[in-house]
Amino acid sequence: MNGTMILLVVIAAIAVTGLANRGNLQGPLVLVIIGAIASFLPGLPRLELEPDVLLGVVLPPLLYSAALKFSVPTFRRYLTPILRLGIVTVLATAFAVAFFANWLVPDLTFGAALVLGAVVAPTDAVSAVAVGQKLGLPKRVISILTGEGLVNDATALTLFAVAIAMVAGTPVFADSPVLFFAYGVVGGVAVGLVLAAVVHWVRGRMFDSPLETALGLVLPFAAYLVAEEIHASGVLAVVAAGLYIGHRATDTAVTTRLQERFVWESVDILLEMFVFAYMGLQLKFVLDEVADTGLDVVPVLLYSVAVLAVVILVRPIWGFLNWGRRRAVRTAGFTRLGRDPLTYREHIVVSWAGMRGVVTLAAAGGVPAVLGSGEPFPGRELIHLAALVVAVGTLLIQGATMPMLIRRLDVVDPYERLRATEQRELARTITANAAKEQIASLEKDPPGGFDPDAVRRILERVRRSVKARVDARQVESEDDTEAGVDAGALFDEFRRAVLRAQRTALIAARDDGTLDDESLRAELESLDIEEAAAEERVERRGRTGNGTPPP
Repeated sequence: MNGTMILLVVIAAIAVTGLANRGNLQGPLVLVIIGAIASFLPGLPRLELEPDVLLGVVLPPLLYSAALKFSVPTFRRYLTPILRLGIVTVLATAFAVAFFANWLVPDLTFGAALVLGAVVAPTDAVSAVAVGQKLGLPKRVISILTGEGLVNDATALTLFAVAIAMVAGTPVFADSPVLFFAYGVVGGVAVGLVLAAVVHWVRGRMFDSPLETALGLVLPFAAYLVAEEIHASGVLAVVAAGLYIGHRATDTAVTTRLQERFVWESVDILLEMFVFAYMGLQLKFVLDEVADTGLDVVPVLLYSVAVLAVVILVRPIWGFLNWGRRRAVRTAGFTRLGRDPLTYREHIVVSWAGMRGVVTLAAAGGVPAVLGSGEPFPGRELIHLAALVVAVGTLLIQGATMPMLIRRLDVVDPYERLRATEQRELARTITANAAKEQIASLEKDPPGGFDPDAVRRILERVRRSVKARVDARQVESEDDTEAGVDAGALFDEFRRAVLRAQRTALIAARDDGTLDDESLRAELESLDIEEAAAEERVERRGRTGNGTPPP
């Protein structure tokens, strides 16, 4: 039944997300709300997945895909704020929630309260990054939020394992929590890098794009499972593998890069939609679990809301304590030690981007039912309900107000578009100069065994093709307007219209028998690459606000 229901939920989530996008609404928010309402429908069976499925099947591809697209130099550049958010802030949140929950519910032991803190501590940057990119947040803010999302899951899950072992009396790899954490980090990174290096070496000798893509799809699951098998951090293994393969992506064939890009985009969308719908669908059933244990639902729900308030408040309080400390250091004259990549307003946005997601739900489901002594795990129902309330509450409260906060603070960097334009121009200059130098080198020292006149004609054809590409890029990048028309946006519209006309003509020729189907498919493949490039320009224009893409 679960398999059928999963497919139905996915289909419904795709439809809801499509409608939300057309209405310019946030898809995750809409999915959670509709899922929560649907959970109260009479006779609706519960969609319940094992924590191992959520952690071992859903989480690895999401983390791997994010790591693939994340720049290693960018990760190094913002390593300090990423680690501060991904490790220190996560630990601060977990212990703050633990002390508060232990005080609020005296029957909840500190160990069980720490389990709750570890469950609700890691943030999910998916919604924040999506909103930030759409509204034009500076790249440094997007980079820090994305990098944090790659690190904080490992921190929280390692703390979760230590806390569970402490309460349940189960053995762990090392008695010292610090040693256990260090081993998880080092072991996870090592497993990820080794497997990624092996996969990269094998793919470099395949020369078969579908097989290379298939091997890339398997890598995140293998990295996670191997690391977990040796009690290291599977999350960090996946992140390390993704960063390595992404950094070496330029070594792969262009067809492989194109395939992987679209495959991972589809996988991302599919899994994210399912997770948010799954979150909403759990609400009614978690409330039933609390009632079945004989507890009063209302007080437990109020406790959960109080934990939600603490979770929301700890991140900005802790963040601005750190900001004040660095400001004091700068004031004291230690400018290098007090250097901060973010402005005050950007700190506010980052501190508010604390939405929770799949890791919180999966970790809550991983709390054991009984202790080593056979007694029930203390506060398990409260942990389940609080995790769901925190995940849904942060998404509804912080996720819904993020766009307004970004607009009100006006954190868009006015010089970022200029810097991006300068970098694109620099890249185009580098490629143009490289083309000229290579053509000049071939003219000076042509390959032997060919007619010199034929070589000159072929080189002239190459020169014209390069010039045509440069001319197309120049038209694409034009920002001047004439009679209120954006030249670049109009170029995109006209180019796509031409591509559609070419496609229609080819299909019509195939249908009337003039053109055979094999020739049609071969020609359409080349048109597909051009159309993909045109679509990318439209998406980039929409993300940067440089013109409005045509409907």
